[in-house]
Amino acid sequence: MNSNSSIINIDHVSYRYEKENVLEDVSLSIPKGAFLGIVGPNGSGKSTLLKLILGLLKLQKGGISLFGQDINKFKEWHKIGFVSQKANSFNTGFPATVYEVVASGLTKKLGLFKFMAKQDQQKVHEAIKSVDLTKFTNQNIGELSGGQQQRVFIARALVSDPELLILDEPTVGVDAQNVQSFYEMLGNLNQKMGITLLLVTHDIGTITDKVTHVACLNKHLHFHGNTDEFEQLKLNDMSDFYGHDVHVLTHDHHHHHHHGGTSQ
Repeated sequence: MNSNSSIINIDHVSYRYEKENVLEDVSLSIPKGAFLGIVGPNGSGKSTLLKLILGLLKLQKGGISLFGQDINKFKEWHKIGFVSQKANSFNTGFPATVYEVVASGLTKKLGLFKFMAKQDQQKVHEAIKSVDLTKFTNQNIGELSGGQQQRVFIARALVSDPELLILDEPTVGVDAQNVQSFYEMLGNLNQKMGITLLLVTHDIGTITDKVTHVACLNKHLHFHGNTDEFEQLKLNDMSDFYGHDVHVLTHDHHHHHHHGGTSQ
């Protein structure tokens, strides 16, 4: 795939902390408009890969280009929104409304306390609407559920119009019955707003009808393809990969198998 149509191009990337390799020769191209789910066991290098893409870690071996440009020269970080595992990190006393938290995503452009122009106010309301939280606009963020808080952070990332949104385990702290609607909301961002999404997740069974591509990472990239190819993978291939039996490749959304744990 030529680099023009790829938003992210990862080329033979390896990374080690002290003596341990966490990524080994990973190559991956993410086309514009894709919704990629990255799955893998804990300690498989998923978070390291995100940090390299976001420029938070320095490349050791291999290359990464973003929007067709080498990451070392890349300056347009406003095109990339990142939502870390922030859910549930707000205690109930935190004194900020949903509107204020989302508006804080614009402060890079505005400077902290400048008066917000009408169009910026409009942007904040649109971002809140795109994550289905309009009726909570003036509510204190600490009063919301973990899943709602996570949506607030997505809206905060969306308010500066990113073309690519990167989410690290966004459903940690979201209760099972809300996970499905959470992914529906992400599917809309991808399909209706045309945002390219990169998602690290444990919920792969829940999202195979939403994602366009799946990558299975365990230090090496074991699989990367579109969702149909992933669906055809034999279940025993997946259980080899995870080291235990995983019932994920079903479209039966009545039974969610929740994989707990967070990755570092």
